[in-house]
Amino acid sequence: MKLYRFLGIFDRYVIKKYLSTFFFTMVLITMIAVAINFFENVDKFLSDEVKLKDVFLTYYLNFIPWINGLLWPLFALLAVIFFTSRLARDSEIIATLSAGISYNRMLRPFVMAGFIIAVLLWIGNNYVIPNSSRIKNEFESQYIRRGAKQTLSSDIHFYTRPNEKAYFRLFSSRDSSARNFRLERFKNGQLVYMLKSDNLKFIKESGKWRMNDYEEHAINGLNENLVIKREITKDTLLPFGPDDFVRYSKQMEMLTTTELRKFINDEKGKGLDTAKKYIIELYRRSADPFTIIILTFIGVTIASRKVRGGMGLHLASGVILGSVFVILSKFTVTFASNLDLHPGLGVWLPNIVFSMIAFYLYRKAQA
Repeated sequence: MKLYRFLGIFDRYVIKKYLSTFFFTMVLITMIAVAINFFENVDKFLSDEVKLKDVFLTYYLNFIPWINGLLWPLFALLAVIFFTSRLARDSEIIATLSAGISYNRMLRPFVMAGFIIAVLLWIGNNYVIPNSSRIKNEFESQYIRRGAKQTLSSDIHFYTRPNEKAYFRLFSSRDSSARNFRLERFKNGQLVYMLKSDNLKFIKESGKWRMNDYEEHAINGLNENLVIKREITKDTLLPFGPDDFVRYSKQMEMLTTTELRKFINDEKGKGLDTAKKYIIELYRRSADPFTIIILTFIGVTIASRKVRGGMGLHLASGVILGSVFVILSKFTVTFASNLDLHPGLGVWLPNIVFSMIAFYLYRKAQA
């Protein structure tokens, strides 16, 4: 509040108008997105006899944060162009510069407003939207796109540590039980330990796996120590749980940043290179807020000049630039996912390119 009072009249005016235009744009486009999504899926809601309360209070209440997390940079670009173009049309930009305010000084409130939106998006991307995405994706996997959730059920192989591998012939998600389980441990490429069990069941209360009829093999060169236990039950901790058998098509969206970092570290700890999409998601959550500041710069420099096409030309320019940014982002993320492009570079490259464009437009606007 003290900072707001410290700002000049022009600063407060710009920040207020920018934010109000931004949130108006957000509400308007969000309503359109919800309406389009509803009419696309209404037949599935009716056929599955989903309660109307669940559709709106469970699905769409969590769909809104997700769609806004994707579109906030575009909202910021459209809002700043719309608002700044009106200022230019009414000659307020010319009057401001004629009053002795430099172009750099005029940019300050726009950047401050963009920074406020960027901070809100950063908080949302890292801690709020993932929780909403989890509920949204679980609802979609149950009623809309059942293929979005898959449970591994047969011939399952995965590493639990760099030198430890687990195998399951069958897994049942209904009671979290497995058949024909084998755990193998290696040292210098040689098998040194193996645990086998025909029956394995997860005990939720203790967080342990219960084995019936198991074998333990300790191997040292040509020597092997074999222990066979029949009709004996053993509860033991194993480095995996029932959740490791469930896969969502967009599981990286459902993890908070803390959970995402833990997942990536766990995958690297197992010696696996399967977390690239998760690393890309981690970088994206920091890159998107920065995009808002860049697009704010671009929007102001485009719309601050009074041109013959007016607001229509400014908005068209903004839509074209926004489309180019989205296309470039898709290309670079695809290259990072499927080729050898570093995930950080793949996510940040559009920001780097558009930072150069923003600098060029900024220098041109000052001329």
